[in-house]
Amino acid sequence: MEPLFPSLHAPSDQPAVWVGDRALTHRELAIACAHHAAALAARGLAAGDRIGVWTQPALETVVAFVAHAAAGYVSVPLDPKLGELELGHILGNAAPRLAVAAEAPRAAAAIETLTTSITLLPGAPPLPARAVRGEPALVLYTSGTTGAPKGAVITDRNIASNLDMLARAWAWTARDVVVHALPLFHVHGLVLGVFGSLRRGGALCWVPRFSPEDVGAALTAHAPAVLFAVPTMYHRLCEAAEQRPALAGALRSARLLVSGSAPLSVADHRRLEHLTGQRALERYGLTETLINCSTRHDGDRRAGSVGPPLDGVELRLVDDARATIPGDGSADGPGDGPGDAPGAAAGAASEPGEIAVRGPHVFAGYLGNEAATRAVLDDEGWFYTGDVATRDPDGELRIIGRRSTDIIKCGGFKVGAGEVEAALLEHPAIAEAAVIGAPDPDLGERIVAFVVARAPVDARALEDHVASRLSPHKRPRDVRFVEALPRTPLGKVQKTRLRAL
Repeated sequence: MEPLFPSLHAPSDQPAVWVGDRALTHRELAIACAHHAAALAARGLAAGDRIGVWTQPALETVVAFVAHAAAGYVSVPLDPKLGELELGHILGNAAPRLAVAAEAPRAAAAIETLTTSITLLPGAPPLPARAVRGEPALVLYTSGTTGAPKGAVITDRNIASNLDMLARAWAWTARDVVVHALPLFHVHGLVLGVFGSLRRGGALCWVPRFSPEDVGAALTAHAPAVLFAVPTMYHRLCEAAEQRPALAGALRSARLLVSGSAPLSVADHRRLEHLTGQRALERYGLTETLINCSTRHDGDRRAGSVGPPLDGVELRLVDDARATIPGDGSADGPGDGPGDAPGAAAGAASEPGEIAVRGPHVFAGYLGNEAATRAVLDDEGWFYTGDVATRDPDGELRIIGRRSTDIIKCGGFKVGAGEVEAALLEHPAIAEAAVIGAPDPDLGERIVAFVVARAPVDARALEDHVASRLSPHKRPRDVRFVEALPRTPLGKVQKTRLRAL
C-alpha cells in the first residue's frame, strides 16, 4: 500500500502549507520533516514511540505532526490550554517519551519538551516511504463528557482509508487548497485539515486564530478554496459578511463550504446560501471513527441532514438491544442522494435508532482501557456511537442527539433535543439554543431550553412557537435566557454545564 503522504516522497515545488506569513513547498516540507525525524532518532526514539505535540499556532506544529505520521511515530496532541488535572491524566495514560513544541509551553515542566525549529538545508536522511500498515499514528482524547477523557488510538490505515472516502465524496484533489482556523488537537483540524490536504497532494492554509477577516483574506488569496469550519464560525462569518460585502465575496469564491463537529442551524444554512449561492456541505463523525457520513459535492445538501454513509462505511440504526430497527434499510455507502431540493426526501423517515458503524476507518480501541473498548466495539467490528438518528428513504441521516444526554423521556414520549433546538432557532428572535431534560415528578423529565436572544421575546411565545412547529408534547416547559452558551473550542455546547445551572 502507498505511504500516507505520497507527495513527501516525490515532492514538487508547489506550495504545501501556509501558517500566517510563513509557507513551505512540498519539497521544503519533505526536507523539514526529514530533519525533524532525524532529531528524534538522535535522541533514541524509534517508530511506534509516542510523542506529545503541543498544538501551538506555528508552522513547526504542522511539520511535527506530518513528520511523525510519515516516520511511524505516534503523536499525542496536547492543547497548551489544558489544566493541570487534564494534562496529568493524558500524560499518565499515554506516557509519551517526550514532547515537541515551537516554543517552551507554560506547562513545560510536566514533560520533557524538545523545542523545534524548521531546517531547510539538505543533509538529513530522507524519510523512507513507509507503507500504510494499520499501525498507530495518533492518540486523540475524547471530550470526557461521560468521565475522564479516553485516548482513542487512530491508525494510519484509519486515516488513509477515511481521507480517500472523503476525496471521492468531495471531489477532493491536488488542486484544492484547504483553509481552516481549527485547533490541531481534534479530528477536524488535524486529520481532515492537515493530513487530508497533504494526502491529496494539495495545500493547506491554516489560520491559527479565527477571525472573519483573516478567514476571508485566506479564501480570497487561495480562491477557489475549500473551507472547513464549525457552525459557530459560520454563524460569525455570516454576521460579518452581512455587513461587509468583501467578506461575502470571499465566501462566494469557495469551492466547498464544509461544516462539522456540531449541527449547522437551518437559519445559518439559509444565510450562507443567500450570501454565497451555495449550500453548506455537512458531515458527521466522531474521534473514534473519523468521518462516517457526508453530503456529496454534487448531491443534495439538505439543512439538518449529514448525508448518507461514505462509500466503504457500513451503517445501521439499532435499538437499545443493538438490534437493527425496523425499516432502517441498513445500506452501506448508498451514494449521492437524488435531487437538490432543500427539504426532506419524500416518504417517511425511519424510527430513531443509535448509529452503529463498521469499516476500515474505525479506531483500534482506547489506550489502556479494554473495558471501555469492549463497551462500544463488538466482536464483529461494529462501533456503537451513542448518537441517535433517523434515516430518510434515500439514505440520508438526520442526527437527533446523544443517546445518553439528548433523548428526553417526557410524559411517556421520547423527544430529541436536537429537533426542539432546531425549532427554537427558526424563531427570528433566537440566536442560539440548547435543550436538556431535567427531572420532573409528573413527566419523568421536562424539557428545559436555554436560549440566547437577539431581540426581546416572551418565554411563552417560544413555547407556543415550538408547539406549533412540532408536536405539542415537545414544547419546552421551562425557558431560560442566558447571555451565551458554554461551548468547547470546537463550538459544541457543554450541556453538563447547563445541567449544573
